[in-house]
Amino acid sequence: MRILLIAGMPGAGKEELLGVARSMGVPFLRMGDIVREYHESSGTELSVGAFASDQREKLGKDIWAKRALERMDGEVFLVDGCRSMDEVRSYRGLSDDVRIVGIYASPAARYDRLVKRGRYDAPRSIEEFEARDSREMGWGLSDVLALADMMILNDSDLESFKVRAALTLEGLL
Repeated sequence: MRILLIAGMPGAGKEELLGVARSMGVPFLRMGDIVREYHESSGTELSVGAFASDQREKLGKDIWAKRALERMDGEVFLVDGCRSMDEVRSYRGLSDDVRIVGIYASPAARYDRLVKRGRYDAPRSIEEFEARDSREMGWGLSDVLALADMMILNDSDLESFKVRAALTLEGLL
């Protein structure tokens, strides 16, 4: 099985890449969906981010990768939201063909996107945005991005990014 791990800071363009993958028929899962699913069923009063951190502390830094692995099958599988090298190692334990695809966008562009999309977890201030970035980097996301096999730059219009994403995925399939 070829596993494509998608990594990027919040607002970098991971969801847009998933849309491209969907149009190409590439199966995928979002690690964040798994976290939210477990969070909802836990009955905890912790925020989703705090719950994710708590589970990593209690059950191991790779707990979310282990839970994702249970849901994967096929010859090629894309995983959105890889956040640590511990998770990368978990995936490499399943397959010898694991590639990390990083997505980069500037902090200013990401902040603007997160505010405009207006999701429940959108930052209410630049300080909240920076705190979220720090938490994500604290989990090891910066290491994953630094060691990515390839990087897609998301620094212009959406259509240009989708073209770059499609070309990258085609080269990996």
